[in-house]
Amino acid sequence: MYSSFIPPRQVKIGDAAAFVGTTPRAIRHYHEIGLLPEPVRGGDDRRRYGYEDTIRLLWIRKMADAGIALDDIRDAFADTASAGSDSDDGIANILERLEETLVAQEAELRRQRAAVQRMRTEGSRMGLLSDFVTERLKSLPEGSLRQADLDSLLVTERIFGPLGAAVQATRFIALATHPNLREDSDRIDAAEEALDDTIAVDDPRVVRVAAERHAFEEALQAVVEDSGLAESDDALFDSWDTLHPATADEGEDETGQSSGRGQESMSALEATGKMPYDFSPARLRCMELAAELAAHESPASEDTA
Repeated sequence: MYSSFIPPRQVKIGDAAAFVGTTPRAIRHYHEIGLLPEPVRGGDDRRRYGYEDTIRLLWIRKMADAGIALDDIRDAFADTASAGSDSDDGIANILERLEETLVAQEAELRRQRAAVQRMRTEGSRMGLLSDFVTERLKSLPEGSLRQADLDSLLVTERIFGPLGAAVQATRFIALATHPNLREDSDRIDAAEEALDDTIAVDDPRVVRVAAERHAFEEALQAVVEDSGLAESDDALFDSWDTLHPATADEGEDETGQSSGRGQESMSALEATGKMPYDFSPARLRCMELAAELAAHESPASEDTA
């Protein structure tokens, strides 16, 4: 017995979309970009889709689900048409490029997952620093680093790379393990912050705070030397060179050290020029005077005296 049901020879856009598993809006977009030829319209001026149209829509849907861009699908159909209906060279080439893209995406996803795991293990903010920096700080008790310390390390890593931030971490290790030194640091930081825009650059307080900063930095350096942290810094450079052997193409940046940054390359000078610092003229002058005091009393200055 024959069935009384007779399949339609053509269907409307809604029926075609429902069968394929897409939407009329998507099909209209295929027409707009030349992926699917416009079908013949019926007497009611509506699009009608036949068997070949539906087959093409099914292939489009399958290829799009596989991650192939619509423009690439269009090119693949064009290549197939020009090479013959049995040729899949165009699609094969697109699939090869797609696989390369997916491999790169998988690597990026692995990197992102590892970063999230590090953030959960090390602490959300600590985990955002590079392994080289967090490894330097592992000996510190939990919570001994302040938010301002992590902020400074983040900025330093961006400018000077992981090696520069790991070296700077020595400062925060000394402060975290010497409460008296931390108190002095807080006091001088507050004195520097008080040199706001209401203070003239020739105010006596500027010179006084610069001298206090210089004396503090000398005391800090003495603690670093006495505690053996200086030797650890030397080991950092050896470790960095082992992990990142220099190549002929890399060279060194303007600071004389390889940056090791994974982000877009930028010299330390460029990065410093783009980083905003809300320092008043008085505070900047204080920093200059402290640097002059340090340069005047450096070993090189004493040797040439």
